[in-house]
Amino acid sequence: MNCYETLFVIKPTLTDEETAAQIAKIKEVVAKNGGELLATDDMGMRKLAYPVQKNDRGYYTVLFYKAEGTLISELERNLKINEDVIKFLTVKYTNTKEMAQFNKLVDAANKSVEKTEAPVATEAPTETEATTEA
Repeated sequence: MNCYETLFVIKPTLTDEETAAQIAKIKEVVAKNGGELLATDDMGMRKLAYPVQKNDRGYYTVLFYKAEGTLISELERNLKINEDVIKFLTVKYTNTKEMAQFNKLVDAANKSVEKTEAPVATEAPTETEATTEA
């Protein structure tokens, strides 16, 4: 199995729920075709370098996964026919240096997800601690 990174840009006119549904649909294509999703990096709404289909902005998402080469053609076919995806790019990682960079990107994406999902736990002093300090 090879390591791949697919970046795709979704139209900015979609609601948050519609955007999440489009991302889930693309993840489902990867899973159905035997791909192992390692990490997802939702980069959010960003300005495009140049207008694409009359859009100046887009919602960027990057998927990091391991899969056979046959998955790529099916994934790109689905991205092409999806009217809400305005751009996409797939990169294959092969040699040792590229694999090291791929692993760093996956770790960074997983750490950013952990930071956003981890609740902030602030402990308030208990009643007995508060009275002894006063």
